[in-house]
Amino acid sequence: MSALAMMMHMLMERLTPGDRARVPEPDLIMDAPEQVAAFAHSGDRDGPLAPIYLYLATQAASAIPQGGRVLDLACGPCNQLAVLAALHPDTEFVGLDLSATMLEQARATLERAKLRNVTLVQGDMRTLSGFADHSFDGVFSTLSLHHLPTPADLGQTGRSVARVLRPGAGVFLADFGRLKRPATLRFLVQDRENEQTPLFTQDYMNSLQAAFSLSELRQVIQPLMATGAQVQDHTTALAPFMVIMRRAVATPSSNGAWAQATRAAFATLSDSHQRDVLALANWFQAGGLPLPLSLQRSGMDQPRGNPSTNASN
Repeated sequence: MSALAMMMHMLMERLTPGDRARVPEPDLIMDAPEQVAAFAHSGDRDGPLAPIYLYLATQAASAIPQGGRVLDLACGPCNQLAVLAALHPDTEFVGLDLSATMLEQARATLERAKLRNVTLVQGDMRTLSGFADHSFDGVFSTLSLHHLPTPADLGQTGRSVARVLRPGAGVFLADFGRLKRPATLRFLVQDRENEQTPLFTQDYMNSLQAAFSLSELRQVIQPLMATGAQVQDHTTALAPFMVIMRRAVATPSSNGAWAQATRAAFATLSDSHQRDVLALANWFQAGGLPLPLSLQRSGMDQPRGNPSTNASN
C-alpha cells in the first residue's frame, strides 16, 4: 500500500466537515461457523490481524496487573487473548463472549497454545451478570466495542465494568474510530483484499461502518472516570481510524522477561507483518502515544512502513 495514498486519505478525513451516519453491525453475535472460522483464521500467526494484536498487546501491558485477575470483553476466538496470556503467565484471564460457537473456537485456540491461565465464560459485556462487584483487577477489549448496537449500550457496558473493577484496576480498550468518507473505508478494506477471505473482507467493512465516534466511545469510560479513575484516550494521527483508552496500574505485570518475550514475538513475524506493526505504531506515535519500551531497540523504533489497515472484529 502506498504511504502517500494513506496520508492523503487521512488528510481528507481531517478536512472533511460533518460526520458519517453509523451503520450498526447486522448481527450482535457472530455465531455462523463459517464466519467464526474465517475470523479465527485472520488472527492466526500468519493472518492479517496478527500484527495488530501484537501492537495492542504491547500497549496493554501497562494496564495488566501483576498476579491479578483480568476480564476480556468479547474475547472472540481468543487470538488476542492468547497473545496476552502467553506474555503474562502470572495473570489470570477471563474471556467473555456471547457466542457459543466463538467460545468453542476459543477453546481450540487456547489448547493449541497450551495456555492454562485463561477461563472462558459465555455472557454479555453490557451486564456482566454472574460477576461479583469489585472482582477484577483489570479489563481489556480489542476491536469489539463496535459490535454493540447503540451508544446507550456503551454506557451500560461502562457502568457494568465500573461495578466489577477493584479500585486502581487497569483499563485497556481499543477499537476503530468512525471515519467520515466512504472512499476511505473502501481504501482500507480493499488494500489487501487478495490476502483476505471474502467473509473477512465483508466483516471488516461492517466493522468500519459500525465504528463509534470518539465522543461516543468515551461513554464507556465515563462511569470509570466518575469513580476517580483517570482513563486517557489516544487516537491515530490526523484521523481516528483507531482509538485506545487506557489506565495504567501501579504494579504492571510487564518486566524484563516480558519485554524479552515481546521482542522475540516481534522477531518471529514476517517482514510484512513487522512493517504493519511499525506502521500502526508510527500512526499512534504521531498522535501522541509513545512506542512501548518493550519494543524499543527491537527495530520497532525505526520509523518505516505504512499504517496497518487490515483489522476487523
